[in-house]
Amino acid sequence: MAFRFILLSAGLLALAFTAALASDSSPLQDFCVADASSQVVVNGLACKDPKTVQANDFSASGLHMAGNTSNPVGSKVTPLTAAQIPGLNTLGISLARIDYAPWGINPPHTHPRASEILLVLEGSLEVGFVTSNPENRQITKVLQKGDVFVFPVGLIHYQRNVGNGNAIAIAALSSQNPGVITIANAVFGSKPDIASDILVKAFQVHKNVIANVQSKF
Repeated sequence: MAFRFILLSAGLLALAFTAALASDSSPLQDFCVADASSQVVVNGLACKDPKTVQANDFSASGLHMAGNTSNPVGSKVTPLTAAQIPGLNTLGISLARIDYAPWGINPPHTHPRASEILLVLEGSLEVGFVTSNPENRQITKVLQKGDVFVFPVGLIHYQRNVGNGNAIAIAALSSQNPGVITIANAVFGSKPDIASDILVKAFQVHKNVIANVQSKF
């Protein structure tokens, strides 16, 4: 019985440890405002002296302004992470505004360090994510103004404006630095290029197709 209890306790501790690693670490003080001038390399950003902290370290402005969607994908993401709001450092949250031109997309991408909850402020958005191998199931829905959708951490997801007018959304993410990996950019625009013969086998297309796509990134 004691041995079974020890095993159960060890299992619960392992689960708790795994959960703790699933998001940013909890802060050990009231705040840790990022010190952009620090040369110290840490997992996150070094703290400035709390005595020098000001209200501006916890605020930002301009999120009411539309992003420029004049680009090939027809969208613009305006992030508010610890890089823009130093007071977010160690707090495990961030925000972004996404603007979409008519039929513009936020192309398939992942956030390696965060789950995301998306709120539609204006317009209609088709959203979706794809589950991991081997199912690769697509879960998709059309959202209207006021609707909310969740993208689990690490899964490929996207949005598309399916209306004839502009669309706006706000995304909240569970990391001060969620990161973003845009699939097309990563695969076809890496520096240096991924060898074309690898991509030919991966996508089962002719090498000329790969060369053409790589030339766009």
